[in-house]
Amino acid sequence: MQTAEKPDIAAIFADSKAIERAMTLAVRETVLRHKRLGQSVFTWRDGKVVEIPPEEIPDDGESWPPDA
Repeated sequence: MQTAEKPDIAAIFADSKAIERAMTLAVRETVLRHKRLGQSVFTWRDGKVVEIPPEEIPDDGESWPPDA
């Protein structure tokens, strides 16, 4: 029986650009899911928590976060 090789966790975490891309994609997917379900999302803006209703969430997911 052959055992699977364990991934090199240190190498994975050393690629900060890949981590950033994965996190950005996860946030966009989550925000779009909220929009499809008719749920608001909340973000931090100017030192305050701000509610963004689903109708104000961009459909493309690419322009999220709005301040980026």
